[in-house]
Amino acid sequence: MRIKNFKARMANRDLMAGTFIKTPAYELIEVLATSDLDFVCIDMEHSPFDRGRADACLAIARALDFPVLVRVTHFSSETILQVLDMGAVGVVVPHIVNATQAADLVRLSHFGNGGRGFAGATRWAGYGQQTMAEVLAQSGRETVVIAQIEEPEALKNVESIAATDGIDGLFLGPSDMSVSMGYSNTNSHELLDALKLTGEAAKTAGKAYMTFVPNSAKAAEWAQYGPHMFFIGSEQGWMKVGANADAAGIHAIK
Repeated sequence: MRIKNFKARMANRDLMAGTFIKTPAYELIEVLATSDLDFVCIDMEHSPFDRGRADACLAIARALDFPVLVRVTHFSSETILQVLDMGAVGVVVPHIVNATQAADLVRLSHFGNGGRGFAGATRWAGYGQQTMAEVLAQSGRETVVIAQIEEPEALKNVESIAATDGIDGLFLGPSDMSVSMGYSNTNSHELLDALKLTGEAAKTAGKAYMTFVPNSAKAAEWAQYGPHMFFIGSEQGWMKVGANADAAGIHAIK
């Protein structure tokens, strides 16, 4: 029931931990599905995932009932359609700066006139085991749509983006936002103001709110601004941290 309950948990603003997957290998999904993480997010925007490798990862995720989001490469009806058909529980879409874009994103993520093309024989739909009505109901019940807020222009419209019907959550990208503001780090007061503003908009609209953090210590620090879902680093980052810690221990042996 992890996949079926994921959208409801977001709406309830449950505290959840996830990470970005940068390496296109389905074995990583298998391993992390046995962890205490609540979800992972395949990062197609910044990693070498092609359609075939994303499909393999999402096949394993569906088989293991493990919620996997996909951050798509760009705002594209083709990309959104493909990852949802493959079995993603939802999409994270970068560079959403106004409510018009947010509404278009919702339309492309759900079935309907001008929206997601209907197919009942996909992995996500159970390969034809459901009626059309059941597939449509599943879309409304389970598909997650997350708008990424990463530019100052988006902050000006964040309340209307959050209020857009069908947007399930806001993701504040701290690095992208900082760079867009002209900074070379994520320590500015302006970023903290952006975190707070976005958190207030999400809470007022009754939407989920998430951000990226390097570790749980930063999550605890930023929780005061409202995020309850945290994308904690990546599997690559965790491998390096673990490798360096044990290497340092070995090198320190006298």
